[in-house]
This record gives sequence, structure tokens and C-alpha cells, in this order.
Amino acid sequence: MNDTLTRVFYRWWPGHVLGELLSKRWMETAIPMLVLLIVAWALGQAIPGFLDPSQLSATGRQAGELGFLVLGMALVMIGGGVDLSIGSIFALTNFTALLLMHELEWAVPAAVLATVLLGMALGAINGVLVGYLRLRAFLTTLITLIIFRAAYEFLNADHATAIASVLPESEVWEFLGIGHWMDVPVVLWVFAVVALAGHIMLTRLKLGWHIMAIGGSRRAAHNAGIAVRRTVALTYVASGGLTALGSVFFASRLATVGGDIGQGLEVTILTAAVLGGIGLGGGRGSVTKAVVGLLIVLLLTNGLTILTPSGGVNRLVLAVILLLAAAVDVRWVKNRHRIVSSVYVAPDYIALPTPADCRPAPGNVWATNDRLRSVEVIGLGEVEGPEDVILDRHDNLYSGSRHGHIMRFLAPDHKRVEVFAHIGGQPLGMAFDRQDNLVVCVGGMGLYMVTPQREVIKLTDETRRSWRSVNDDSRLRLADDLDIADDGRIFFSEATRRYEMSEYAVDALESRPSGRILCYDPRDGSTRTVIDRLRFPNGISMVADGESFLFAQTSAASVSRYWFAGPKKGRIEPVLTGLPGYPDNINLASDGNYWLALVGMRGPALDLAMAMPGFRKRMTRQLPFDEWMFPNINNGCVLKFNLQGEVLETLWDAGGVNHPMITSMREHKGSLYLGGLSNNRIGRLKLPADQARSDFIHFDQRWARGGAA
Repeated sequence: MNDTLTRVFYRWWPGHVLGELLSKRWMETAIPMLVLLIVAWALGQAIPGFLDPSQLSATGRQAGELGFLVLGMALVMIGGGVDLSIGSIFALTNFTALLLMHELEWAVPAAVLATVLLGMALGAINGVLVGYLRLRAFLTTLITLIIFRAAYEFLNADHATAIASVLPESEVWEFLGIGHWMDVPVVLWVFAVVALAGHIMLTRLKLGWHIMAIGGSRRAAHNAGIAVRRTVALTYVASGGLTALGSVFFASRLATVGGDIGQGLEVTILTAAVLGGIGLGGGRGSVTKAVVGLLIVLLLTNGLTILTPSGGVNRLVLAVILLLAAAVDVRWVKNRHRIVSSVYVAPDYIALPTPADCRPAPGNVWATNDRLRSVEVIGLGEVEGPEDVILDRHDNLYSGSRHGHIMRFLAPDHKRVEVFAHIGGQPLGMAFDRQDNLVVCVGGMGLYMVTPQREVIKLTDETRRSWRSVNDDSRLRLADDLDIADDGRIFFSEATRRYEMSEYAVDALESRPSGRILCYDPRDGSTRTVIDRLRFPNGISMVADGESFLFAQTSAASVSRYWFAGPKKGRIEPVLTGLPGYPDNINLASDGNYWLALVGMRGPALDLAMAMPGFRKRMTRQLPFDEWMFPNINNGCVLKFNLQGEVLETLWDAGGVNHPMITSMREHKGSLYLGGLSNNRIGRLKLPADQARSDFIHFDQRWARGGAA
């Protein structure tokens, strides 16, 4: 009963969804959004009429005016800086706009343009000092705050009376201040356009990526060729221009040059940015976060103003909020990866069938032996991680390497080796097509092809996103093995959609059905999912009927057959279950049967752990990775089986001398070639004459039918 409850709970409880949600960048915005809703609800309950349309319209107008300032501050902070002079720039540009409109009677377009240009010039001063002269942003902008404020007070003393005594007769100026379009304040429409442009710039344009990179690490950005000083300076210029734009709308609405204009505004804007989730250390942030943080601050300050007449309370509350937000930001950055990792790994319940008995006994085909002890070693120390091996029509031997190479060992003795092609990611499964192109699954990159002329061509690295997937599963994370149908379609497996190549062992430990088999059609370049929700699918081999293929599920310790055409189209039937180890690559044998590699062996303790998801969860939290429980990879095994699920023979390296981990094998002209993801060599075993045709080439039978290799 307890076992049934455990199986049902871990099968249906969406614990892994929580980890996937927390790993999403937009979750950093969801938390401030939740705070915003709570604050709005609480103030709406405490203050009658606080959420009335008229009150919301006034708040929206404030949000539009101050929103420009928050966007400017966000740009500077994402780039790794801070602008404490933003309040003084606001006051000075507000004064300039009123001086030009009231006293000098300029036209509205000219006055707005001149004000914005002044704001950009003031920002450029900060940009030169911080960006080019590399002065400390905090201290530098604190000094320019004092200088700009002094200039404002000096000018204001001479012109305040003249500005207050004249009101410009301009409908355009009045429209900017208090006008509506479609019952929405004009300033909100303008802010929406600017915010959208900022979002596109940060997420889609090179400049935005450069700002993010600089905020993350200036040295790394410099080493990557980014113009760090110029880009940092531009963020301050943009901040000054946006601040001036906000002051234009403020000036047209209130027409005041009081002594307290802009005082303490830098605290309000900085609090809004940090509260929204803009990282104090740089490299993190978005337009949405800045807007949400501003709305929280505006609702709080407006609500406190109604409840408490003292302005000092407002500033005290903002200071406390800023302090708390800064503390949360620092702690989150420091512990985010650990927090997400603790909930992201979500093992599933899996009860495997009783494994075959491998103890020596007369007539036991599974009995361990030393038939692989006599394997000849090829390329010892010249290749790292040959997960799959394959031979061409000229008897040259190919394998992948963890360094991103495809290595070629030249016939006839395979003693000379060369880099056939460099792809970048780790090549895994391989197959030749009819044109001698080598099609390769590359971990973390997708499906690639290398022509006989050594040209590397990307075939596909994405497919359609699943509608029920939290994570974006359109990108291929771990394509690992493939085979090619007679009509040229390429069927390949993706072991996991949750983890990258470097983390595949975590997915094997989870044993969740997060893998799939896909089909790439070279006729139209499309990629689609054929079979979904598989447990680490790894190993595909076409069947001679031209309508089906075999595939292995490593975590499920099974091999199945799938019909992609014919009267059984869409059907899946088990072929091998209860394997004593975890299956990997499958390939055709010379007698029409199939070879299968067991990448690791099962054991009673591991089988028990697979039925105890909670135990595996605690293990990942409390133990370092190298102490986790994994399959025994010290006993290599290759077996031959037929389509009826009969195991015909097994080949073991029980002592783990030559090939302790076997992930692939390929029969070619009377020899069996062995590959292993953790090995530094390739093995070759001469098969008995009565078990293999010496003239067999693994792809000739397929070519004879006009199919692919």
C-alpha cells in the first residue's frame, strides 16, 4: 500500500514544475508583481476610494512621468552603475523646460528638444567621468548631484518669479500635461512606446546584450570585444535624456520651480528599481521589473500621504524598503542557484522489473564472461570520449571526442589518426547517408552533417514547443543517437529536455519521462516530435521492414519497437525488458539481428533507490555529485538479440580491463568496434568466423534496398 501511494504521489505531484518555474527569469518579475497586487489590495481596503478610476488615472500620470526616470536608472544599474544625480537632473531640466516655454516663449517642439538634449548632456558628464575616466559611480554621481543641484538653485533664484508670472498659451503644451487619448493620459501612451522600445533594445538588440554583459562582468565583456567604456557612457546619456523627457511632462502639468523639486527623488527611483528586481550588482533587470517596482513605490507613497500628513514618514518607509530590497537582492543573487537546484531536481518513482540473472550457470546466456578481455585497443590516448563509432565504405573509422572533434582513424590498420571535422559540441550518435555525408547528433547543439569535403552543416537545433511545457523545449538540449530511414528521414533521440549535456547524469538519476524521439525531414527541413515522454531515450536502429525502428530507454532498462509507417503506424511494442543493465546504442548485426550496449549495470541497492524518490532527492541535497549513487560502469557488456526479444549471446569485460564503459558497438567486416563515453580508446574484437560474415559492411544491406546508411 505504501509503495502504491509513493508511486502515485511522485508520478502525479508536479514537484518538478516548481523547480522549472523558479528557474525561469520571468519568475523574478512574478514575485514583485505579487507584492504589487498585495499592496494595491491592502491600500484599497484601508483607504476608501483609493482604487477609484480618478485616483488610478492620477497615479498613472505620475507613473508615466517617473517611469522615464526609472527606465534611465534601470539602464545604468543593469550596466553595473548607479546614478544618484537623477533628482538634480530632473530639477534642472524641469526648470529649463519652464524657462523656455514661460519666459522665452519657445515653440513646444523646440523647447522639448532642447530640454532633452540638456538632459543628455548632463548625463554625458556622468558618462565621461564613470565610463571613460573609470571613476566610482556612487561617489561621482553624488558629487554631480550636488553640482547640478547648486546650478538649479542658482538659476531658480533669478528666474522663478518670471516663470511663475507667465502662462504659455499653447494647447499642445497643455495637452502634454493634462491631456487624454482614449481616456488614458498622454504621458502613459508616450511612456508605453518608450518602454516597449527599451524592452526590444534589452532583449533583442546587440546594444542591450552588451549592457547586460558589461553588468555581469566588465572584464569578460572587454575580453569579448565589447566597447565597455563607450557603452557605459551611453547608459548615463540615455538616463539623462529619459529623465529630461519625464521632467517635460511634469513641467507641463504643474508649471512649478519650487525649491523642493527633485529633492530625494533619487531615493524613490532607486527604491523602485531595486524593489522591482533590478540587480544592484548589474547584469540583471528588465523594463517590466522597473515598471512593477515603480508602481509599488507610487502606491505606497500615495497611500502613506493620505494616511499620514508627515512627509518624513514617507521617506523613512522608502529608506526601510530600499534597505530590505537590497538585502533580499544580495541574498538572492548569492543563493539563487542553490535554492533553484534544491527544488529543480525532482526524482520520479520507477520500479524496474527483476533483472536477468548473470551468475555463471550452464546454458545461461547472461552469464558473465571475459570475451571482451581480448579486445584490441585503437587510438589509446588519442581520443577522449568516443561515445559512438562508425566506419565508411573505405574502412576508415570515425568517432567523436569530448573536445568537439570528429576523429578519423585511417584504414587499413587505424593507426594513423586525424581530425576529420571540428563541430564544437561533443559528437554522440553517428550515421552515414547514401551520399557519404556523416550525420551526427551533437550534445547541446542538435543535429549536424559533415560532408565528404569536411563541410559542417547544421540540419536542425529546434522543434515546435510543446504547449504543456513550462520550459521552452523547442531547443534541442541533448540529441544523442540517430538512424536514417529508407526515404532519407532522420529519426533521432533527445535524452532530456530538462538538462544540458554536462548535466545528463542528473536526468538519469531523476528518471523522469522528459525525453523524446524526433524526426528531421530533409525534404522540407522540418523537425517534429514522434514519441514523447520517454525515460532517457538513447539508441535507435531502423528495422529491415522499412516501417519501424528500435529504440532504447536507458532509465527504463528496456528496448522497444515503434512503427512510423504501415498498418501498425503509431504502435509501440516492448522487445527487451528486465535487462541487468542500462541500454545505450543499438546497431544492426551481420546476421540480421541487433547488437546492444549496456552502459552500466544495475544492482539491488540502486534498484531500491529508484523506487525511493525521496531518498534520491535527499541524496542530491546532502551529498556532493561524485558521491551520488549511479550504475556500475566498471563492467562493460554487449549483447545480441532478435526482434522477438531473445538474447542470443553476451560479451562481457567482467574485470573492467579494456572497456569498463561501453556506449556503442559497430560490426564491420567480421569485427566489432566498441566505443565508450568515458573511455580514451576504441576497441576492436575479432568475431568468430561462424558468427559473422567477413564481407559484411553494416550499411550495404540498406543501400541495396535504396535506403540510407
